[in-house]
Amino acid sequence: MDFLPVIAPLAVIQFLLMIIAIISLVKADHTNGPKAMWAVIIILIGFIGPVLYFIIGRRQY
Repeated sequence: MDFLPVIAPLAVIQFLLMIIAIISLVKADHTNGPKAMWAVIIILIGFIGPVLYFIIGRRQY
């Protein structure tokens, strides 16, 4: 169990990033693509999904 001190903080960061991305998605009026697609990407792709949403999915005006 020597890897637990390394994995636990990464898991917490991944979970928080996912929650922040989902909240941002719900509050967004417009996104680049359907919101349902972004929700699936955020939840299923892990760490990369929320990052992709923040880089590509959010529409900046």
